[in-house]
Amino acid sequence: MMKKLLLFFLLPFLGHAQTNDDNTRPETQSFNNKSRLFKDWSISVGGGTSFMANADLTSFYDGKVNWGWNGYVSLDKQISHTFGLSLMYTRGQTKQKAYLNDAAGVANGNTKFDQIALLGDINFSNLMRRTDNKSPFRWALHGYAGVGFIGYKTFLQDNDVYSRWPVEIEQMNIASFTYTGGVGLKYNISRLLDIELRVLYLISGDEEFDGGGWSRTDTGYNQINDSYTDNAWLFNLGLSFKLGKHQDHLRWVDPLQGAYAKAAALEEQFKDFNVCEKGDQDNDGVCDDWDRQLDTPAGARVDGAGVALDTDLDGVIDLNDKCVTVPGPIQNNGCPLESTSQVLPVKEVAIDEINKYFNGIEFELNKDVIRPKSFQDLNKAADIIKTLGADSQFVVVGATDSRGSIQYNKKLSQARANAVLKYLTDKGVSSNILTAEGRGKEDLKYTECDPATKCPEWKNEANRRVYFVAK
Repeated sequence: MMKKLLLFFLLPFLGHAQTNDDNTRPETQSFNNKSRLFKDWSISVGGGTSFMANADLTSFYDGKVNWGWNGYVSLDKQISHTFGLSLMYTRGQTKQKAYLNDAAGVANGNTKFDQIALLGDINFSNLMRRTDNKSPFRWALHGYAGVGFIGYKTFLQDNDVYSRWPVEIEQMNIASFTYTGGVGLKYNISRLLDIELRVLYLISGDEEFDGGGWSRTDTGYNQINDSYTDNAWLFNLGLSFKLGKHQDHLRWVDPLQGAYAKAAALEEQFKDFNVCEKGDQDNDGVCDDWDRQLDTPAGARVDGAGVALDTDLDGVIDLNDKCVTVPGPIQNNGCPLESTSQVLPVKEVAIDEINKYFNGIEFELNKDVIRPKSFQDLNKAADIIKTLGADSQFVVVGATDSRGSIQYNKKLSQARANAVLKYLTDKGVSSNILTAEGRGKEDLKYTECDPATKCPEWKNEANRRVYFVAK
């Protein structure tokens, strides 16, 4: 997965586009000769032997081979690392024999030909090469197929009747439309030179190509074989001269393989990088490195910080909330109260509401001064307390985390509880129903946070609080 991710970010840099290093508008480079990364032109020359096959007169007679010759020159253009085009000129001669009958005896023939063809070149090695193969390669298998025009001149002479009047057929016009296909094995000698062993099969489309005559009735030689097209094999050994100033030719390059190699190098560089060192103990999908709620209940949906979702903000997480989109008290599973007879007494419900506003009251650092941002919540709490009646008794409790001494925390929590009580009485709450009590670090919400270093900071923050209880 990491390799694919790295490759995704690498791909924009593998093409020809370039951008400036500053924050100005990106500039692109045109796809022209200047933007090339590889050579893509070459000139090839070569030669070898040729044989007439699938004809009336063939180069294979009486267990012997009648050797011909051919030579070629081509201009090659590599379109991509798997496909190219070649404009090729070929000149050659085949030698062939056939036995017609006792009167004619064994005939000897030959065909001299000139061909111009356009060949498509498929690089099978690049096409089938594994993209994660980092090793350099010097051999490549190529496949060729194309069309062209051929002009030829034939000569035939047998041992009897036609010895005095040889049959000659000459044809040089665009009617001789040919098909050519074959394979080649290339070897990369250097950055300038390739060598190739190539085999091509030439389909002439003419029955006269082997010298057997103009028709199937003129001399009888064209009736030896039922085929209406005479074809030839061309075996060549050639050299390809790679043109251009760049180091590599495109036929020996696989850009995708290069991209995978760069991605693999980056992967190797960062193989020891651990994204989630502490794991995910509560299995909520958020690493403990940045999880703000390390004890998320199983099955609860969480936000990006690993805190269980509470859509209606009523203090009941969605996993346990029977009314996910409508706020309600904890005692009623997050659903609103329909009547006081169905749920807990009004006083206890009111205490829950008051504590909802007490939650998150902020003080100045190490002081009992309430920050102004908490005034609005305290005002709402005061309005609820004033509805509870003068015969009720409540305690404003102050608590701290486990940092610091017992005496200091006790004193600070008492001062903060007193500050909240004073604020409430200043807002019209009767001082006769309220008492302030500082419990310091003796009243931890998360008891496991003693010492504080055993817990994440969000639990220590939760231990530093002021809350409201019935006396």
